[in-house]
Amino acid sequence: MSSRRLVLVTGAGQGIGAGVAAHLAKQGYRIAAADLNADKCADVVAALPGDGHSHWRMDVSSEREVDDTFAALEAQQGPVDALVCAAGILILHDGERRLIADTSLDEWELTHAVNTRGTFLCTRAYVRARRERPVEHGRIVTFSSCAAQLGGYRSSSAYISSKAAILGYTKALARESAAQGITVNGIAPGLIDTAMLRLSMQAGQEQAAAANIPLGRLGQPDDIAAAIGFLISPEASYITGTMTDVNGGYRMQ
Repeated sequence: MSSRRLVLVTGAGQGIGAGVAAHLAKQGYRIAAADLNADKCADVVAALPGDGHSHWRMDVSSEREVDDTFAALEAQQGPVDALVCAAGILILHDGERRLIADTSLDEWELTHAVNTRGTFLCTRAYVRARRERPVEHGRIVTFSSCAAQLGGYRSSSAYISSKAAILGYTKALARESAAQGITVNGIAPGLIDTAMLRLSMQAGQEQAAAANIPLGRLGQPDDIAAAIGFLISPEASYITGTMTDVNGGYRMQ
């Protein structure tokens, strides 16, 4: 098996996840790209530089699929060195969020199943696997959102709630995983130019949105990927339990 470090990226079929996979592949990592949409995931992997990459159809909200995928992946390619939990969902209706009073339980549950349960299942599978087969410089990166920190503007209450849960979960996981030598850090993206963001905007609103960002532009997936590249590197070995804002100054602490 290759000595190059293996990174599992969930939600890698498009958007930020695809950007993270491409960025890390350029840095020399082997990428295991997982997504609910197997065809999109395969296309992403086909375009990655280098070799040793793979794609996996995985529903992060399914305990069985997550556990089975982890087992199959590690049997084929060796232990996963780093896990990036980029899979996420934002449900909109004609580009608009539902008010709380109009939100169905099914919509609420589905959003949390993907964004919150999915993160739990994937990270649980990772720490279980690393308990049996430790790796040097084990890394986990979770995804929250600027919307969770601000209460959101375009995002639904279900999305905000699901991403707020990740704020606390990341710290809990970091404390528990430290004894295994695994660092756990989160990313809180701001307005990143992806299909998900554009679903929440009408044509031409991009410039107005960018005007509210101190750096004067929407973020790009590469902006997120660069931060993740550092967090999973050996150089970040003394950083854990943090939430990194990548938002162009949209929210400053």
